[in-house]
Parts: sequence; structure tokens; C-alpha cells
Amino acid sequence: MKVVGITGTPATGKKSIAPIVAAKLGLKCMALNDLARPGGPAEPSSSEAEVETSELGRLLKREVSGKTVIFGHLLPYALSRASAAKVVVLRCEPAILKKRLASRGYSQQKVIENVEAELIGVIASDSFDKFGKTKTSEVDTSRTSPEDAADAVVGAARGRANRGPRIDWTLNYDSGAKLRVLLSTET
Repeated sequence: MKVVGITGTPATGKKSIAPIVAAKLGLKCMALNDLARPGGPAEPSSSEAEVETSELGRLLKREVSGKTVIFGHLLPYALSRASAAKVVVLRCEPAILKKRLASRGYSQQKVIENVEAELIGVIASDSFDKFGKTKTSEVDTSRTSPEDAADAVVGAARGRANRGPRIDWTLNYDSGAKLRVLLSTET
């Protein structure tokens, strides 16, 4: 199995962009969340499903054959380095992400947790650590259409990725006041 992986913090555009990418590349498309369905590696907890990523990784190996576009925020924790042809991390400016998450009805706690994770680049860092610089790219979806973002992902999958500096949102939040506004529970 060789996978073109699309990952990123929730609300960065994975679900919108991945099917477009798959169509442009002529590949199947699979949501990692589809494998984490009830009866799969998701176990109910007090507030939401928790996913055992090692079990999710075993399911990926068993369920996916051939070249496939797989997307989900747990990708760097479930997909093996050997299975990845390319991995693209979708990024979104944290203030924009905060609005997207709130509009989807995320709890205030989940909004802040996800904004913090995007601010410091948790999924991006974990993806670069696991898959390496040659297999991993970032695409900023803050102000682009799904079609334009998909074109950038296709370019990365075909080896035409922008090898510029990594996205670092912390540079935009260089004062305590800016961080307090961003991380407040008001949207």
C-alpha cells in the first residue's frame, strides 16, 4: 500500500480537499474516521470516542490496498512511514481556524485545544518527525478555495512541493495580548 496522506488539525479542510485530490490523481479516497467507526478501534468514553491508533494502523494495513488518498487528523499516529508515498499537512491560521471550529459547533474547550494545537503545529511536527522532510509538505488553507488547496496538495504528491520554510503561526502571536485574544473562549 502506498498512500497519499492528508492530515491536519480539525477544520483545516481535509474532508473537502481529499476527494478533489483523489479525483485529480485517479486514486481511491478514504476517511480515516470511517475505520474508526463503532465496532472499530473507537471506544466510547464519558464525552467522546477515543481511538486506539495502533489498532487503527492495523486496520489500515488490512483494509487498504493499492494507491489511495487517506485523510484524517490521526494519520501521523496510524499510518506507517513505509506506507506513505507523500503526506500533506493542511494548516490554517489559528484565528480563522477558531471561527471554523466554532461554526461547526465544537465546544469551547475543543475549540481552544485545537487552536492551541494548530498554533504550535502539533500535527505538522508529528508528521515531519514520522514521515521525514522528503515525504511531508504543508499547505496553508486559511484563505484558499478547496480547489486551489487541492491543486497544491496534488503538486506536493507529484513532488512539486514548496520547500520553503515551515509554517510557524507563533510568529503572528508575538505578544501576550494577542495570545489572550486568540485563546479566549469568546469567538
